[in-house]
Amino acid sequence: MRRRTVAAGTLLVLLLAGCSSTSKDAGPTPSPTPTPKPSVSPTSPGRPTDDGTAIPVWANVLRQPVDGQHLVTQQRKYVVTRGSDEAGTTTITDRTSKKVAIRHVPAAGFVAQSPVVIDDHWALIEDIRSDGPDPQIKVLRYDLTTGKAAALTSLPSVSEPEIGAYDGTFAYSSTDAKNRSCLIVADLATLKFRPVTCVAAPGYIADPVVSADTVTFSEIVAPETARRCKRVLAAPLSGGAATPVPAATNCIQWSGASLRGATVWSEVGASDPDQYQSKAYVRESGDSPARPLGPVVTDTILACGNWILWETRTVSATGEETYQIIRWRPGIPTPQRMYAAKPGVALTPMTCQDNTVYVEAAYLASTPTYTETISAAV
Repeated sequence: MRRRTVAAGTLLVLLLAGCSSTSKDAGPTPSPTPTPKPSVSPTSPGRPTDDGTAIPVWANVLRQPVDGQHLVTQQRKYVVTRGSDEAGTTTITDRTSKKVAIRHVPAAGFVAQSPVVIDDHWALIEDIRSDGPDPQIKVLRYDLTTGKAAALTSLPSVSEPEIGAYDGTFAYSSTDAKNRSCLIVADLATLKFRPVTCVAAPGYIADPVVSADTVTFSEIVAPETARRCKRVLAAPLSGGAATPVPAATNCIQWSGASLRGATVWSEVGASDPDQYQSKAYVRESGDSPARPLGPVVTDTILACGNWILWETRTVSATGEETYQIIRWRPGIPTPQRMYAAKPGVALTPMTCQDNTVYVEAAYLASTPTYTETISAAV
């Protein structure tokens, strides 16, 4: 199991125990005192805004102390939270009855990994052990109606910690009998799967991002050598071969997301001292020119509904950070800013479920400190 490190800056404060990850110009106004118990919004996920580009309204979903519960995702029937304990205990709660359907505690030495893949009946939870001489990845599928868990023995084993998911479809890396790293796309309900492509060792596949119609991923060849090359590829979920996304600068692509033939991706060199910040680009089709989109927080590009979203970060002369969420879709000339956090408020990477985007904001300068998960139907 390989782990590729991105210097996460202040976001690391929020990534507790494996937890991942208004107005249109400002974040939600916090009340003076954070509530001590989780309060999950009962609002249902929205529908994608196919016919307009109005900035969506953000809703407050979950507000907690920094060392409290963190929202992983919220689905039509269930809400998934993760505790700040060392292992990252995952709790799945029925949104109507408020009864706990699943409480998953990782085995000793393991830490819960985001995301949790979930639909109306099943939930996929991943635990990793990256320290020591025997790193391992464990993946369980829970039956949300019975609470029982089972290992995914009918699927190729997971070999890299990143799992990309879009509602009930997920993608991950697996090592085959020839010791090749292969991209697998699978369905949570049926466990039907297909291998998309493989790369020979010591190369490997990572960073899968799933949209409504495409899986986007990175392929790393000749790692740990001067010939190292990392490039982004995309493959349709309906089947077919993966095709490279032409880079602005060869071999330094990091990750990206594709939707309706368009791809937004980021580029940063392996030896760049600031891998936390990348340069973003977009191609509206495979043969269209690459257009620069400016800086992007590395590993924050995802697809949700009809949009591709990413986060940006600016630092003032005094060192104060400001985060924003940007979105773009094929057919509009320029990206839109859909959220701007207040200065000093850090954001985790976003997640998407049922055409709704979720992100956690950390108010680290307040007393006491707290986090607030917000959501928007896109």
